[in-house]
Amino acid sequence: MKKSFKWTQLPVALVLLFVVACSQPPAETPAEAPAIDMEALKTEIQAMEDAYAAAEKAKDADGVAAYYSDDAVSYSRNEEPTVGKAAIRDRIADRLAKDTLNVTNVYKIVDLFAEGNHAVEIGSWTEMDSTGTEINKGYYMSYFEKRDGKYVCVRDMNVKVEPAK
Repeated sequence: MKKSFKWTQLPVALVLLFVVACSQPPAETPAEAPAIDMEALKTEIQAMEDAYAAAEKAKDADGVAAYYSDDAVSYSRNEEPTVGKAAIRDRIADRLAKDTLNVTNVYKIVDLFAEGNHAVEIGSWTEMDSTGTEINKGYYMSYFEKRDGKYVCVRDMNVKVEPAK
């Protein structure tokens, strides 16, 4: 059986040819991000926490604020969120000025998660008076982004652990 070509099929064939010819090639799969050296990252983040604590002890609000990005938001206990590095610095300066006990804080990484240019730290904090007696403790979570080759905190929040009764 011989089939004859129907001229009415030509427009359909041309449209199909046009669609196929103009379609984009399939997207390439993105290259996998290089593996993160978690030990090196942990050392880097802990150094940031240690610098934060040293700046607090020196009552250096600018040194503490260096931890944060310009667009950071900090969620502190019993306060509204503080938005922006300048506002966070002012809140820290106010807190440090009111410190009559000369407290020392110790920050320790409990867990660290990272992917790409982002890292999340879960840590513990302990506040001690000038004699080394623990007066407060709790936990915090900090979300970091790597910007211009270094990590900065863009969000953080903390909670205080109440003593058992």
